[in-house]
Amino acid sequence: MSVANGVTNEIDPVTASVIQGSLQNIAIEMGFKLMRMSYSSIIRESEDFGAAVLDHEGNQIAESTQSTPLQSGPIPGYVRNALANLAERGQEVEPGDVIMHNDPYGGGSHGPDVAFIVPVFVEDALVGFTATTAHHLDIGALTPGSAGIVDAIDAYAEGLQFKAIKVYAAGRKNEDVWQLLRDNVRAPKMVVGDMEAQIAACRIGAQRLLDLIGEYGLATVQAANNAVMDYAERLMRQAIKDLPDGVYSAETMIDGYLDDPSDARKNLPIKATITVSGDELTVDLTGTARQVDDRPINMPFEGTTDVAIWLTIRSVLLDTAVHGYIPQNTGITRPIHIVAPKGCLANPEFPAPTIARLGAGNQLCDTVMQALGRARPEQVSAGIGHLKVIAFSGLQDGEHWVHMEIFEGSYGGRYGMDGMDAVDTLFANTRNNPIEDIETHLPLRVRRYELRENVNGAGKWRGGFGSVREFEFLSDGGGSVEGEGHRFRPWGFLGGQEGQPAALKTVRASGEAFDLPSKVPYQPMSAGDRFVAVGPSGGGYGPPLERDPADVLDDVLDELIDVSTAEETYGVSIRDGQVDLSATESLRQRLRAGAGGSAS
Repeated sequence: MSVANGVTNEIDPVTASVIQGSLQNIAIEMGFKLMRMSYSSIIRESEDFGAAVLDHEGNQIAESTQSTPLQSGPIPGYVRNALANLAERGQEVEPGDVIMHNDPYGGGSHGPDVAFIVPVFVEDALVGFTATTAHHLDIGALTPGSAGIVDAIDAYAEGLQFKAIKVYAAGRKNEDVWQLLRDNVRAPKMVVGDMEAQIAACRIGAQRLLDLIGEYGLATVQAANNAVMDYAERLMRQAIKDLPDGVYSAETMIDGYLDDPSDARKNLPIKATITVSGDELTVDLTGTARQVDDRPINMPFEGTTDVAIWLTIRSVLLDTAVHGYIPQNTGITRPIHIVAPKGCLANPEFPAPTIARLGAGNQLCDTVMQALGRARPEQVSAGIGHLKVIAFSGLQDGEHWVHMEIFEGSYGGRYGMDGMDAVDTLFANTRNNPIEDIETHLPLRVRRYELRENVNGAGKWRGGFGSVREFEFLSDGGGSVEGEGHRFRPWGFLGGQEGQPAALKTVRASGEAFDLPSKVPYQPMSAGDRFVAVGPSGGGYGPPLERDPADVLDDVLDELIDVSTAEETYGVSIRDGQVDLSATESLRQRLRAGAGGSAS
């Protein structure tokens, strides 16, 4: 049974499940259509997009499973705030409308993540929405690209702002808006092409939703939507209820701007205090650093902070590997409450810039993960190694080319499993670009791509290894970098060792090299110049001396660690490609006793 708008609608669980499956398939189809129609690799290869189906109130009822949580998660906020903007201006939503919205202080994740929203009508009644979001490779900011804009001083320096703009009004294209867009972004063919792909995907989803309503009837579909949202809410409430009541806290740090003379811009704390009471949970971010007024690492509360928290709690408490398929909709967030003091890094005040909020947001996920580990140690990973984003750009035949490379991080060790090597982490969850794709379409060459050997967070279950990737410019251009994790190591858990930080340098064609901090404003690059990115390694879980010697041997044979590390860190003696069990037992006894140093 479901209650919608005060009306009780009976629906059997089988029908509700079938309709939910159909809605899920609509969102997935929207996502695949967007990927196939897009021009940029950030959507086509990295899958930095979102697609969702929503009800008439803006509640998310299904999302594309192949998209990133940082894109699909904020979609309800985009829709609610776009509708509020229209209402304030006295505008109504009409059939044939397409609404563009990217306001980071109005539900948007950050400016480059532009949403397109299509309202769905049955006769004259608004019955739902389909929406897509995607990261666009230029949004008219102060330097090329939409990543690495790390020196923006306010929201106006971050690019174009669209607050519920009807790019199609009642079916009629607003040509002036599209011309304004083309005139103010670099690489307009690519950016506009990606936006048109988003709209086409939304329209496909809208038609599929109408087909579904035509098959089952509006009342039945609405009853199913409410029933499935209530089901997701019950699952989350039960998962929270299974936690011991109590207060669980953690505090971690982000680099900020390590080369900045001001202490207000670097070494910034993020604090999360989780209070579990019955079947509800509150995350309080009091103690988190104050917002940075003139640097864009602040996190929009709605669109980044809330999504980071929801994603982490859902991943830990309702792990798909344990619970199977869980409907991802608005119902799952109802038992979770968030407190973030106004003016802090996680709830900034306009016009504080936000475009480079990725590292802080991912660290917020990591902090909530650590706090949850106090209550559920067997369901969390140790500290993650941060990804970074490098924006490459240049001119070719008088036209801009722009490329955004997501350089992956790594996961910490988990109970019973090692951390994953060289992957994007937590709420970003995107993919890197294949080398073949980069070198086919861009004046770049990837000279090296390999795992970072002999450097990770040791543990009973080790942290994941980071990677090393070297990019060479084949023609003059430029680049900027948005990253984190150069100073603070990923945390070890329950006796595991800390992971290793990231690094970055430029190497000029002459061979001269320069070490760089985690955030680098745009700098010109000449043909032959290189970026060398060194990825971080995740933290270890459990004491290294409890690691299975066979797993240590595997890492040695895979050339991830050497024999000396096996002995000094894990207390495992390897001779002629085999574990010497007797020598290992003696070595571990000596290490535990403190002779020769301790590895735990």
